[in-house]
Amino acid sequence: MRVGLLTREYPPDVYGGAGVHVEFLARELRSLVDLDVHCWGDGAADGLVRHRAWPALDGANDALRTLSVDLAMAAALTGRELVHSHTWYANLAGHLGKLLHGIPHVMTAHSLEPLRPWKAEQLGGGYALSSWAERTAAESADALIAVSGAMREDILACYPAVDPARVHVVHNGIDTHLYRPDPATDVLERLGIDPGRPYVLFVGRITRQKGVPHLLRAAGQLDPGVQLVLCAGAPDTPEIDAEFRVLFEELSRGRAGVQWLPDMLPRPEIVQLLTHAALFVCPSVYEPLGIVNLEAMACGTAVVASRVGGIPEVVEDGVTGLLVPYEPKNPEGFERDLGLVLNELATDPGRAAAMGAAGRRRAVDAFGWDAVARRTVEVYEETLHADR
Repeated sequence: MRVGLLTREYPPDVYGGAGVHVEFLARELRSLVDLDVHCWGDGAADGLVRHRAWPALDGANDALRTLSVDLAMAAALTGRELVHSHTWYANLAGHLGKLLHGIPHVMTAHSLEPLRPWKAEQLGGGYALSSWAERTAAESADALIAVSGAMREDILACYPAVDPARVHVVHNGIDTHLYRPDPATDVLERLGIDPGRPYVLFVGRITRQKGVPHLLRAAGQLDPGVQLVLCAGAPDTPEIDAEFRVLFEELSRGRAGVQWLPDMLPRPEIVQLLTHAALFVCPSVYEPLGIVNLEAMACGTAVVASRVGGIPEVVEDGVTGLLVPYEPKNPEGFERDLGLVLNELATDPGRAAAMGAAGRRRAVDAFGWDAVARRTVEVYEETLHADR
């Protein structure tokens, strides 16, 4: 089966959960299908083609530049039997490839534009373009893959024209060989994190979606002996960056042990940070699955997360971590409850360790990438068979 996989992110340029998904899915798919990966960037290699936005659009709205990459990707799909796109950055390329080459289009939804209205702050009028591109692709795709049951419900709610029979659930996965407990502490010591004191860890981008401002407001309730480590970078907008910096400074003035690491760290260093954290925190206000929670669980670390989207399908409340309800109309209540739960678990090392061990077992047993790839190929085969 000759498959074209379309994505914005691909190693070494991976900055989010969708990029991690594509990286490991492609690795496993190569033993199952004839795979060409099309992504953003420069250069090419065996089975990999990188595409750049058209120079004529330098300085234009980012959404317009994205559409130019989509045109180049669609043109490069000659000889493929099926196209599989990931995120709105590549969804329109999948749709155009379907029309141009007469091949079925499978679309994986990692998130949905209608549920991320704050992106208008980032993209301006480009948000209308990204929303149009996603809707067009979703309503015309031969099959849609949702990364969680909650995401499937969101797809059908946002796009009622989509036939429910075409929407399949294939959860994200985790490589439990790469993400496993690391007993060393050299990275902690180099970064100035005291391995003798418990710390709460956040890893993610500075976006509205990831809820980082909520975390900074909640963290004032942490016991003075608990550190807070923020691996947070790539702010979506100058406004969210400025808000983050103000809140970080306010928190730092009021307590010791607050550390911000703005640079993206290599995976082995993140693994060591995850391993030794008293707990990992995911305060997202919208999260179709939350692959970073799987990474923490695979490293044997308990998770405190918001009860939104697909997170409850990953984090088993009371077993592998604790979930905090989020209500958009009551952010103060969420911040209060988040702070209380963080403090409760961070100061109970025995309970946190038991949850971490349970999380490791769950990650190994239920979320292997080999199973994700096999299920994805089943969707391909079903789609090709239906197309005939």
